[in-house]
Amino acid sequence: MIVYRSLEEVQYQKKSVITIGMFDGVHLAHQTIIRQAIEKSKQINGRNVVVTFEPHPLEVVSKGARSVAILSTLEDKLQQIDKLGVDVVFIIPFTFEFSRLTFQEFYSKYIINGVGVSEVVEGFNHQFGRDREGDMNQVRELGKMYGFSVEAIAMMKEREIVIASSAIRESLLSGDIILANAMLGYEYSFTGTVVRGYGRGKQLGYPTANIVLSNKKKLVPQIGIYAVQIEVEGKCYGGMMSIGHNPTFGDAHIRTIEVNIFDFDKDIYDEIVSVRIIQRTRSEKKFNSVDELKAEMSNDKIIIKKILDHYKQISS
Repeated sequence: MIVYRSLEEVQYQKKSVITIGMFDGVHLAHQTIIRQAIEKSKQINGRNVVVTFEPHPLEVVSKGARSVAILSTLEDKLQQIDKLGVDVVFIIPFTFEFSRLTFQEFYSKYIINGVGVSEVVEGFNHQFGRDREGDMNQVRELGKMYGFSVEAIAMMKEREIVIASSAIRESLLSGDIILANAMLGYEYSFTGTVVRGYGRGKQLGYPTANIVLSNKKKLVPQIGIYAVQIEVEGKCYGGMMSIGHNPTFGDAHIRTIEVNIFDFDKDIYDEIVSVRIIQRTRSEKKFNSVDELKAEMSNDKIIIKKILDHYKQISS
């Protein structure tokens, strides 16, 4: 997969099948659109091109007033797109000046005269250009004028919910990891560095890896206890994760992400780890004593091991 990061780098090719979007999460609907673009490019013996943006447009157009909790970092996105077998990704730096281009200006400069285009494949609700003024009808009109065809992919649903990045964010923030993962088509994950905490987990008999996210913009799911898989030094382990404020110890002002890794006993401070989230098992609780907390953690471990064993069976 070739990655271009400026218009000057792009090699013009008329026989290009293009899809354009933020593709945050590269979820199932995104994957369907991209796969169709790949198939179309094979039919014409051309190339397929994914055009995307960095950073997230909402951050730029709000002039920093809004921060966006992203589903995928740029690296995550490129990895998912590469897995699909894409030929070319063109990452356009999204600036405020760029956001003021009309949809005609954008298409003329970047697509028609920049990348080259024989066909455009987009989602049914695709919008673009200054103030999102362009839609699929206007893309079709441009296609008639400049000689490219246009295909709109129908909406996709999961549990009667339209699959979209916004719906996945809502599911993660409500703790419905199973729904979020179903819409993504893979397990939601994040990467971070293991740092020193208070050492309470070890004192309780459940040592934890305290994780600081590699990208602070990455969305953190709802507070609670989760069944996870964690990759450490290239090897995958099961574990139970706590996202929360340790209310039993009165740490209400600090949100931590801690993973008790099963069958693991190594010093991994400063190591970079990757966590895949399988299921949320309960909300955070404040216990009256340390013994109550230890009893609940013992029960958590039993439940989560069963979930992970079942997950391994259905995914193998």
